Amino acid sequence: MKVLHTSDWHIGRALYGQNRYEEHEAFLNWLADAIQKHHIEVLLVSGDVFDSSTPSNRAQALYYRFLGRIASGAGSCRHIVLIAGNHDSPTLLDAPKGLLEQLNVHVVGGPCDPIADEAIVLHDRDGAPELIVCAVPFLRDRDLRAAEAGESIDDKNRKLVAGLRNHYATVTEAALNKKNELGADLPIVAMGHLFTAGGQTNDGVRELYVGSLAQVDASIFPSGLNYVALGHLHTPQKVGGSDWIRYCGSPLALSFGEAGQQKTVCSVNLEAGSTTIHLLDVPTFQPLEQIRGDWASIARRLQELVRSQSHSWLEILYEGEEVIGDLRERIDQIVVGSTIKVLRIQNQRVVDRILAQASDEETLNDLSEIDVFRRCLDAQSVPEEQHEELIETYQEVLLSLQQADPQAE
Repeated sequence: MKVLHTSDWHIGRALYGQNRYEEHEAFLNWLADAIQKHHIEVLLVSGDVFDSSTPSNRAQALYYRFLGRIASGAGSCRHIVLIAGNHDSPTLLDAPKGLLEQLNVHVVGGPCDPIADEAIVLHDRDGAPELIVCAVPFLRDRDLRAAEAGESIDDKNRKLVAGLRNHYATVTEAALNKKNELGADLPIVAMGHLFTAGGQTNDGVRELYVGSLAQVDASIFPSGLNYVALGHLHTPQKVGGSDWIRYCGSPLALSFGEAGQQKTVCSVNLEAGSTTIHLLDVPTFQPLEQIRGDWASIARRLQELVRSQSHSWLEILYEGEEVIGDLRERIDQIVVGSTIKVLRIQNQRVVDRILAQASDEETLNDLSEIDVFRRCLDAQSVPEEQHEELIETYQEVLLSLQQADPQAE
């Protein structure tokens, strides 16, 4: 039995206003080819299929086109099992559930009632059972505990951890019961979308929980499982040093903090009681690069990229001591006419000067856009009499951006 584990596609994700549909389409085409090349029989998708609970028509089209291609019956893949992540809408994923089951696409958007229904038995082409999947979707607070008056934060977190542990124990027990009823030595694989202790995070991950839930460890996954296919963390990694409990990571670098990271999917071979895992490297469909340093180092790297005819998208963080008021103009002058796209420029020198004006208790997150803009004006020594007109213009820019993208922050 050959299983492929992937997660965190985040179809519909934009990076500083730049849509990434072409990258996602290229990845899904590569994934379909990899399934054929490596004779994969079951595909597991461990949550965050979409980046938003209200994905665009184009995002949904990519998703359904891929499912149709894999489920056509022409290749080696017999089943797709897909769970919702914290970014997904359980209702949207579950809506075509009955139809997709006819194509051997098994979707679990929200927790099942009874929970035992999350233990899914997969059958081979002759109808014989071949694998049991404990398909546990992202579990929210309301799925795990009942609120009580007078609870402390620690009480709530203990209940959440206990709820997660009990949920996995219940599903695993149901899987073992089905295995015994079938009288076959079937492998059991679990899926989940959650944050485990010691996990490597990055700026592309939004925290799921607060407090001690970050301390959920590998012990919540009961014995008797042959492999645990996790989603949520974008960096490929093992959990608690266990080779059989893994995050495969996101297939695309979802932020500049992930630029240069080798993305993977996990090929899992379940055979005669043993589990063998092999990582398949995902190609880079759109190179990202973060350039940081003083002006000389930034200019030097930009010139190298221009000479090499790079197609990279860039984030530039200026960290020099010199105050540069025309940073964007200097960068634009170097990259004009090239195939480089500069998506973000941060003048850290200006940010530091803004924060220097703040009190000890303030952070940048405590300031509104207008507060930051006012402090930028002060940091750049813009004459006071020009402030109001510039602030009005800035407010018009913010309004136009919000009208263009209602979800823009």
